[in-house]
Amino acid sequence: MRKIALARTGVAGISAALLAVLPAGLAHADDEVPEPAEFTSMLTTMATPDMVVNSDDQPSPGEPGASGTFTFRINSDDEIICYDIVLNGVTPPYDSPARTATHIHEAAAGTSGPPRLVFPDPEDAGDGTLRSEGCMQGPFTTGLTGDDDVTDTGEGFSLAQLEAAPEQFFADTHTSQFTDGAVRGQLSMVPMGGAETGGGATAQDEPGALLPLGALAATALGAGLIVVARNRTTQSDR
Repeated sequence: MRKIALARTGVAGISAALLAVLPAGLAHADDEVPEPAEFTSMLTTMATPDMVVNSDDQPSPGEPGASGTFTFRINSDDEIICYDIVLNGVTPPYDSPARTATHIHEAAAGTSGPPRLVFPDPEDAGDGTLRSEGCMQGPFTTGLTGDDDVTDTGEGFSLAQLEAAPEQFFADTHTSQFTDGAVRGQLSMVPMGGAETGGGATAQDEPGALLPLGALAATALGAGLIVVARNRTTQSDR
């Protein structure tokens, strides 16, 4: 899979210089690692409260008026995922049986599934939003066991699985008032640097071409490539 290098252009919280990547296996979801110089794909979604359902697949409205933007840049070769999560109108405290309450779950539209990745819960950014950003490296854990009550739901998960079928995953966050989910949205892959991304993609720009990160974010959020869907959440799926 071809990697695409990105220029850093002052997006909040993103390093101003290229940093060395830590060896795989040293970090979990609540430990940061430096941002890599290259990425293999980018995923995004706009999460909304009307996409939330309960464990019976019945509508379970999230927090009225809330929304969330989840953007993920992936280097699947080094098992690194960088996240930029912005929530508007979501009211903490957060609540989930997993280690944190902000997740990527494996499940297609209209279905539920276990969390595979958990992220630090967004905090007050001082501008009326809640924000969480950084990078983490596998092997991944969630702090939540699956149906066998032994295996962590993140154990053995690879970012290549996420890249291969992003529509089979969704992002959400849970609060004490909206335990089924305050907001939820199905993930979608977006272009990076004028090239398609993900396994087997055909590049349409020169290898190593740089794209300003601000323009990349605008592409992700404004290209009309965002898909949202419903999810049910149970005690083992939240």
